[in-house]
Amino acid sequence: MNDDALLAEQMAYYRAGAAQYDRPYAEDEALQELLGVVDDLPITGDVLELACGTGQWTPGLAARARSVTAVDASAEVLALARARTPSPTVQFLQADLFQWQPPRRYDTVFFAFWLSHVPPARLPRFWNTVAAALAPGGKAIFVDDGPAAAAYEEVVANQSAPAALRRLDDGSRYRIVKVFHDARTLTNDLAALGWSARIRTTAGNFIGVAEPPTIP
Repeated sequence: MNDDALLAEQMAYYRAGAAQYDRPYAEDEALQELLGVVDDLPITGDVLELACGTGQWTPGLAARARSVTAVDASAEVLALARARTPSPTVQFLQADLFQWQPPRRYDTVFFAFWLSHVPPARLPRFWNTVAAALAPGGKAIFVDDGPAAAAYEEVVANQSAPAALRRLDDGSRYRIVKVFHDARTLTNDLAALGWSARIRTTAGNFIGVAEPPTIP
């Protein structure tokens, strides 16, 4: 299975499982607490939220931003996100993040639990897209699972990218990309791409703030 097929299955999973998406946020106290980190992060100005899902993070971003543009590939989760955040300062867009290019620049680019779904081979291009979306002085802010989360996933071997098997209530099964980034390794990988990143770990997750390469 190549990356394209794996990513298509990943998108199908999030479309089919939109109604189940919020369950971990309702059941996991640590995840509920993690949502509060938005208040302590340097989120300012016009914000681009990548892979917004059902909008769990969007209200917190909207409370701190001048505007939020929230993007996701799934119409099903976007419908839930719109219902959760009926704010005039928030715009929702449906787009495949592996194909979409931001039409303008933003002060902050934010993504939660998305980086782990990007195949390693596509990371340099992804970070180039993020850099191109940032206004001068802007920052990328991201939250995701750390290596400890692998214990709670059904890891699938021999795929084109690190992957896990997810199951929905109807019994259907889907492979998704799932990369469990180590904070130190990720910091070094970003440095190799010219980024300056500060990544801290908390309760098995990591929170990163990164500044793009300086263009002369």
